Amino acid sequence: MRRFEPLSRRTFLRGMGTAMALPSLEAMLPTQAAAKEAVKATKRMAFIYAPNGVIVDKWRPSKTGRDYALSQTLEPLKGVKDHFQVISGLGHDKANHNGDGGGDHARANATFLTGAQARKTSGADIRIGISVDQMAAQKVGSNTKIPSLELSCDRARLSGNCDSGYSCAYQFNLSWASASTPMAGEANPRLVFERMFEDRFAGLDDTKRAQHIRYHRSILDLAMDDAKSMSRKLGRNDQRKLDEFMTAVRELEKRIQHAETLRDTLPAGKKPSGIPGSYKDHIRLMFDLMLLSFQTDTTRISTFLLAHDGSNRSFREIGVSGGHHGLSHHKDEASKIKDLEKIDRFYIEQFAYFLERLKTTPDGPAGSLLDQSMIVYGSGLSDANRHRHNRLPVLLAGRGGGSLNPGHHIDVDDTGDTPMTNLYMSMLDKFGTPMPRIGDSTGLLKHV
Repeated sequence: MRRFEPLSRRTFLRGMGTAMALPSLEAMLPTQAAAKEAVKATKRMAFIYAPNGVIVDKWRPSKTGRDYALSQTLEPLKGVKDHFQVISGLGHDKANHNGDGGGDHARANATFLTGAQARKTSGADIRIGISVDQMAAQKVGSNTKIPSLELSCDRARLSGNCDSGYSCAYQFNLSWASASTPMAGEANPRLVFERMFEDRFAGLDDTKRAQHIRYHRSILDLAMDDAKSMSRKLGRNDQRKLDEFMTAVRELEKRIQHAETLRDTLPAGKKPSGIPGSYKDHIRLMFDLMLLSFQTDTTRISTFLLAHDGSNRSFREIGVSGGHHGLSHHKDEASKIKDLEKIDRFYIEQFAYFLERLKTTPDGPAGSLLDQSMIVYGSGLSDANRHRHNRLPVLLAGRGGGSLNPGHHIDVDDTGDTPMTNLYMSMLDKFGTPMPRIGDSTGLLKHV
């Protein structure tokens, strides 16, 4: 029988500035002990934010426990029902005005991962608190190429007045490295892709980057010789996995290139810089990039701002022409509520797409990527019509390497005011990066 040398988990394909990490292969886990150690080391954590709350009675399941029925809004998740839990009863008191007046949308975003009250300012003296993802990244980020990956479908804004005297930095950023340092989310898939896989051309301006793309055509082309050499050192199963991985990356790169080709056909001033014209396509492309970053262990921590709170995007692709924020102040008008139900379901459909892909992506002996992940999906508002920050819509997906208990609906507090940060405290504890406190936390959240 032919024998092969074991590979390091941090094995890269290289070529002319490319550094592409490989997914988990059998050759990386030569012994059962090594496999168990790898499982311990590769939990992933992600936070996905949807704006403007939800229609609560269409979101919240009517029963708790394991035999609950999915609500109308959550129905698209039926294929992964055993892989997530619905958590009711959580709130963010620090997103309330607490004497600061208007600005609920800015506070909803700023408080979501920090549990802290944002200083009301539109100047440079912003102040909030470090976010849960960055607490984890400070502990495990040095183990990966990218300590944390911040994604968005909105272009980053770090200054200006966005909501009732609050800086745009609060409203357009989820992740905070310090009380005054937001981690801006990247909306351009091309730049995310290059950050993940390409080193030599990082920082080039658009013109030079375009010249590089035309000349080389594909980042994969740069690493292909190394891939062929690597394949000869692998067993048959790993050769197949490597081929499937390279094919998947190629398809992802083609989708990015297609968006750029479409951009070049648009009139000047209307070019989306590589961002797909379809919002659905944009969201799914960013989800696929997050999945790829987890699969290759390029990062273990990620956040994704689907849209900033207060976003007034229209959803013509699902038959909703009104702006989301405008509709969210529905004043109990039936037609507006119906449109909002469509938007809530649209966002859940995209999340279901992501979870399905994680579920079917192997992660060595640990099972699937979803098995190894802990992923929060939620909003900083529940009822946006009344700007309520309690009884938040929250899902926690994945098994966290066996540390989480998915497949049920729990209601942790009838008042809906248990700090959301208590959930984050439990997640950090199970992630192996415990902290004494996060924002307004009061302790660990049980039963998750």
